Amino acid sequence: MVKIRLSRGGAKKQPYYHIVVTDSRSRRDGRNIERVGFFNPVARGQEERLRVNTARVDHWVNQGAQLSERVQHLIGEARKAAQAAA
Repeated sequence: MVKIRLSRGGAKKQPYYHIVVTDSRSRRDGRNIERVGFFNPVARGQEERLRVNTARVDHWVNQGAQLSERVQHLIGEARKAAQAAA
């Protein structure tokens, strides 16, 4: 099964997450199929907190990919921000 979930990066106490499409059997930070965005929970000031390629996410969901609970929340947040900007 293909999942869209977070993959951790960054330093100790400074997490940084990539939103990735991956096989559900692979490790959290292991091999992924495609990187579709990122999430920086400790962004300050003018730093970008969230970027998601919603077109690619929609493509993978149409192919049968499952979203993790946290990624589902983040994509909803990204869609709201895109609507507010438009």
